[in-house]
Amino acid sequence: MRSPLAHSPDRASRLVPDHTLALELVRVTEAAAIAAGQWVGRGDRSSGKVAAIDAMHELVMSVPMRGVVVIGAGEKRDTPALFTGEDVGDGQGPACDVAISAVDGTLSMARDVPNALAVVAVAERGAMYEPPPAFRMEKLAVGGDCADLVDIDLPVTDNVRAVAKAKGVRAADVTVAVLNRPRHRELVREIRDAGARVHLIEGGDIAGAIAAARPESPVDMLLGTGGAAEGVVAAAALSCMGGSLQARLRPSDSEQREKALETGHDPDKVRHTGDLVGGENILFCATGLTANELLRGVEHNSDHTTTESIVLCSRPDTARIVRTEHRHIGRHDDFGLDFG
Repeated sequence: MRSPLAHSPDRASRLVPDHTLALELVRVTEAAAIAAGQWVGRGDRSSGKVAAIDAMHELVMSVPMRGVVVIGAGEKRDTPALFTGEDVGDGQGPACDVAISAVDGTLSMARDVPNALAVVAVAERGAMYEPPPAFRMEKLAVGGDCADLVDIDLPVTDNVRAVAKAKGVRAADVTVAVLNRPRHRELVREIRDAGARVHLIEGGDIAGAIAAARPESPVDMLLGTGGAAEGVVAAAALSCMGGSLQARLRPSDSEQREKALETGHDPDKVRHTGDLVGGENILFCATGLTANELLRGVEHNSDHTTTESIVLCSRPDTARIVRTEHRHIGRHDDFGLDFG
């Protein structure tokens, strides 16, 4: 029988996000990836994301934490679930900031392109930066061996040379991940002029940022502009891996810039990993929706569905790859979740 003191207010206030909570959260990202995976390549950009949000919301409410969504599916007026400010968890356990990306890489809903993830990141309450909604963010991500040598304000050539020197290779051996978007044409040219290789990412850039920090990855650095919310989520992962993210907001026009300033978000300020996600207890869970440098995508078989996830924890400093077979309980109709 559970002690009545197990979740007393005094004890709860001392709880922090830990590896046991991380393993609870991976069930949430697995469910989201399976739900969204039914829609990959079907030409429908929205249905997969809605399915992922619904599956994620149902499970996250049972996770033992007192979470508040800092980064979610949108404002309360725009989405019925996982909106910014929503309380999530079962109301017991550690007080947490929660960042959710139900589907990072929405292009994968229409086309079966790589680098789509379902992600949950958690930190201590008050530790996550909350960017203005719908903003982009310029990012530079590297591993810990290059963290003190690169600078987002430096020319691309200087950063490529710094990474090459840190790794003991030529500039020609450096690989830079960049989102494959028209806005990055000039950046791609600059990277190639610096002598480095370009690795174009079709889906989302969270996987690319993480790849830059993994020693076994062919990616050495991530550059470019992506979603601001995704930048915070990536910072959580890099915090757990000893990597580094430098970022600043990129308003789309003068009106958006003025709005940022009015709400206390200086678009000229460079924010580092610790500015985006602070605290000492940070968790990151991601499940592959489509295959990427990091994880295999959802695989459907006649009697089971297989997922692959990464679970990162800052304290204790651990990284787990979790491969799970979800046995089908019954018949599986209309892309419904019918898994055990």
